[in-house]
This record gives sequence, structure tokens and C-alpha cells, in this order.
Amino acid sequence: MSESNSSREQTFMVIAVTLAALAGAVSGAASAFLLTGMFDVSLDTTMNTPVSEQVMESRIVELIEEESATIAVVERVTPAVVSIVVKKQRGDVDTGFFFSPFLYPESSDQDPTELIEVSSGTGFFVSEDGYLLTNRHVVDELDASYFVVNNDGEELPAELIDIDPFHDIAVLSVEGEGFPAVTLGDSGALQIGQTVIAIGNTLSEFRNTVTKGVVSGINRRVTAGNAYNTEIIDEAIQTDAAINPGNSGGPLINLLGEVIGMNTAVSYEGESVGFAIPINEAKRAVEDVKTYGRIVRPWLGVRYVLVEAEQQEGEEVVYEVGALIVAGEQPGETGVVEGSPAYLAGLLDGDIITAVGGVMLSEDNALAELISAYHPDDVVEITVLRDGVEFVFNVTLAEYGETE
Repeated sequence: MSESNSSREQTFMVIAVTLAALAGAVSGAASAFLLTGMFDVSLDTTMNTPVSEQVMESRIVELIEEESATIAVVERVTPAVVSIVVKKQRGDVDTGFFFSPFLYPESSDQDPTELIEVSSGTGFFVSEDGYLLTNRHVVDELDASYFVVNNDGEELPAELIDIDPFHDIAVLSVEGEGFPAVTLGDSGALQIGQTVIAIGNTLSEFRNTVTKGVVSGINRRVTAGNAYNTEIIDEAIQTDAAINPGNSGGPLINLLGEVIGMNTAVSYEGESVGFAIPINEAKRAVEDVKTYGRIVRPWLGVRYVLVEAEQQEGEEVVYEVGALIVAGEQPGETGVVEGSPAYLAGLLDGDIITAVGGVMLSEDNALAELISAYHPDDVVEITVLRDGVEFVFNVTLAEYGETE
């Protein structure tokens, strides 16, 4: 998605919250209302009851301990957080419809090969030998050069190693050794209400800005995008820690200083509603790059829409959610991609996939997530309903991009 319409443009994804996310927000608001009411009642009944000195000291100690923990983890993680700067040759900048002579003034004296900044975001080192993580949309520029600005203000050239075809994840590399690296945590162990801290290049101007909040929701499915492109983010972490333009690609950390998410998007429809990609998704990308030199993702090769089971009178419901294989909107876009693993195994348009490897599809177990747990060349059982009859196919998965 091109974002080269401003010399200081903030690379940024905006959320159009899906129904599931909105439902969570409504539920949270209702809970807050009830809890607030209960708290007010408690105040009314205890307003005149003096708090003991021991209780007061205990509360002060708790606050100091939490504050000290926050300061400590920020000091430990911040050196590993960098600004990602995207530059292009002045002559290659696509001014387009939104061209402004004040942003890109043209002059006969200007060198068309001069590199100028077109966008920026945030990233963080995940290894001492220079590997970094950021969002795909931060570095989604053709014919661009990438740089990182470290905590000392030093600008270093970076190489884009690969981008994830399915997730908003990219891996870059900087030459050198001994870089400060973060510790990657386990996003699968996250709990709602857990304290989290976001660090990022806010508004593309204020490096390593720190905000604090809690995990407001998990496993959100949201649609993110800007004027150029949109994409689905599955299993997103919702947080009320302030995330602003330029924060994209920055770490979301817990009070142990472990990165548990990568800040990705914010909602303009709700105050303090931000989303992050679970770090477990990014771990796989980093491991792939170190092992294969690229990000490797398994591929089934079907186009589908999620459908709920339709119970016929007297019939047993055999699935909760299924993936109905359907053709695409463009001519020639069949539901089962020709030459794909699904095609070679015998799946057909109109089949409803109900399980992968014996695990039933559900709202929390979407087809893409179940397939992503495997590797290319793995043989996996795909259970489908065809005209009301259940079939099981053994499908040998391929690497995405190999047989497209």
C-alpha cells in the first residue's frame, strides 16, 4: 500500500471494528457501568470509615512496586526499539492525486536521485545479530530504501528480508552484532485485565513514547486498513494503551518486560481502542527467516466464507462453523485454486470444511489459523460435508507461492 504522500507521513492502520469487537466493547461498557455503580455504593457506605494506617501503607507499597516495575521494564526494552524510516528517490515519489508542492516542491536544482523520507513506523530487535520485526504495512513500498534510527539517534541502513503473506508482519536485518534485543513472551497466556505497555514512534516524531493500559480483549477479528488497502487481522489483542500513528510495528510488553504483541492498528470509532498482533504469530516468522532465509507458510488453496450450521428438522448438527468453498468475484476465480493442494486432493466448490486434523472449526478456530499450525509438506486430514455427506481427505500442504 503506497503511503508516500507526505515527507513525514505516519504509517498507520485504522480499524473498522467488526461485530465481534463491538460486542466486546458493549460488554465492557456494561461491566464498567455495573462496577462503577457498585463502587459508588461502596463509597457511600464507607465514606466515613477511616482507612487504617496499615492498609494505607500497603496500598502505597503496591503502587510503588507497580511503578518501579513499569520503569524497570521500559528501561530494559527501550534500547531495542527503533524507528523504521522509509525513503525513496525524489524522482520515484508518486505524488498522485494528493500531490502538494509544499510537501514535494519541484525545482530544477533538485537531484531526482536524492533519497527523501516518505513514511515511518516502529520496529524492535529480536536478536543480537540484527534481525528486526515490524508491520508489513510499514515497509510496503516499491523501490524503497529502509533505515532504522536507534535509541541514540544513529541512522543505520536496513535490508527487508521478507514479508508475511498472511499476517501484517515483516522481518528486516541490520548488519552488525551486539544489538540490544527484546525477550519474546507467550501471547497464548494473556489474560483480560493484564497490564501492558506500548512503546513506539508516536506521530513519527516522538521516538520511544511509552503508554500503559490493560488487555481489553483477546482473539478479536478486525478489519484494518487505510485509503489504499485493507486486511483481516485474526486473533488480535485489544488494548486501551494509547496507540497512535507511527506506533505501528512497536512492541506491546507485559510487566516482566516480555513482548507479547506487536502494535498494529487503532480504532477511530472508539476512544483508546488499539489492536496488536499476538507475538506467537511473529515468532514463527523469525524462526523461518533464521532457518530458511524467508518466511514459510503452508497453503491449502481454497477461497471460502464462514457459515453457521443449518439444522434441518430431525437432523443432527455435525458442526458449529464451517468454511464454505466459494468462487471469487473475478472471472476464473474458482473456489478451489487449480493446481493447489486442495485441488490435487479432490476438494470441490461447494464443499463445507468442518475440521482440520480432527479439530472442528469454530469462532476461535478459523480455517486459516488451523492450517497455519502446520508446515509445507505436512499431510493433514481435511473433513468436509458434500451434499450432506461427510468425507475426509488427506491433503499434502504446499508452501505458499510455490504452486500459485
